[in-house]
Amino acid sequence: MTPFRELDPLLHSQLRLAIISILISVDSADFSYLREKTEATAGNLSVQIGKLKDAGYISVSKSFGESYPQTMCRITDLGRQKFAEYVAALGDYLKPGSEGLKV
Repeated sequence: MTPFRELDPLLHSQLRLAIISILISVDSADFSYLREKTEATAGNLSVQIGKLKDAGYISVSKSFGESYPQTMCRITDLGRQKFAEYVAALGDYLKPGSEGLKV
């Protein structure tokens, strides 16, 4: 059996993976945009953003604009690296003929 690389448990969460997947393709995204795209509750999204921030995968900046607070998220170089590693590891599970793909 071919050993499979471990999937990053931080990115293996559906919501955290969605956040990183969105941020990988944009310069930055505000909280409202991420909430709309992920369809997550504000509380859950806030918690998951905090976990990604604490791990150094994203940076978060807060400002006050247009009479309301604004939270902006941006993927870091570490986040890009970890996402690439996650995608590569996941690819090992999807290769035809691998032990991980039995249909």
